[in-house]
Amino acid sequence: MNPDLELSQFDYELPPELIAQSPAARRTGSRLLHLDSHAGLHDRQFVDLPQLLRPNDLLVFNNTRVIKARLLGRKESGGKVEVLIERITGPNTALAHIKASKSPRPGSKLVLVETFTATVPGRQDELFELEFPERVLDLLDRYGATPLPPYIEHAAEQEDDERYQTVYAREPGAVAAPTAGLHFDQAMLERLTAMGIAQAFVTLHVGAGTFQPVRTQKLEDHIMHAERYSVPPETIALIHATRAAGGRVIAVGTTSVRALESAAQHAPQAGTIEGDTRLFITPGYRYAWVDALLTNFHLPQSTLLMLVSALAGMEPIRRAYAHAVQSRYRFFSYGDAMFIESATQP
Repeated sequence: MNPDLELSQFDYELPPELIAQSPAARRTGSRLLHLDSHAGLHDRQFVDLPQLLRPNDLLVFNNTRVIKARLLGRKESGGKVEVLIERITGPNTALAHIKASKSPRPGSKLVLVETFTATVPGRQDELFELEFPERVLDLLDRYGATPLPPYIEHAAEQEDDERYQTVYAREPGAVAAPTAGLHFDQAMLERLTAMGIAQAFVTLHVGAGTFQPVRTQKLEDHIMHAERYSVPPETIALIHATRAAGGRVIAVGTTSVRALESAAQHAPQAGTIEGDTRLFITPGYRYAWVDALLTNFHLPQSTLLMLVSALAGMEPIRRAYAHAVQSRYRFFSYGDAMFIESATQP
């Protein structure tokens, strides 16, 4: 990592009214800002995406599924608690963030949604261990709420249960959606397949850490949060076939980028490549597998803004974001999309 990189280099002014509070009427109804490999900017619609793709290209999607990770309740002593599951660690166990006036002590019990009791055996750093009386996923499906990002001001509603989930979500475990994928509907996926655009999947369970601010001025001092990922052998085979045919590997979302680039560090390991990743991509990073990226707009001073700056260059991203603000694009999870081509790609 470049030791001269500082947090202030990744800031920009965002009018609060540009933060999208609800999704577009149709999944494919968003705008699309195209940043080409020559740093040119083009205002498009998301439905124009197929025109930007080539027959040998490969789209790589993150098939994680958002779990209803938020639970309200109280301590046995009566104090209110809010639980956000971060990671399911076993059939009946999980790690969680717990908001309370006083942190629960090891061995204490939480009465959740006035329905069942969970035990707190201990903690791991900032996260609390929880034991549930039944399968965690079953209880969350019945009683949990969709964990919308902190900048979305309304409580999760029925529409959010559907729209804060990709149409291809398969593997439960995320507490935040891989939001670039929210723009795709089944008709768009079928249209791309008919065009000869190959599709592959990785899994990265997005954690709440994705919303945590960077608190160090020097980026080299930042400790990246860990997220669980898995890249199957069939996806790796498609990546190599795409490269051999002269196509581009296009990540759908920064979470797909982190999974792919983490796996690339372990290739040519046989079979599925999986584990925890703390990969922190900043300008100067050399991408191994990813040639282009479809993504949403990211928070000021966020690790994800640094990731896209590593792909396209810091100055092109600054110009693109200034243009997006001026042109009134919608920002963050429910906002518009951006198609970024690597500055090193033809």
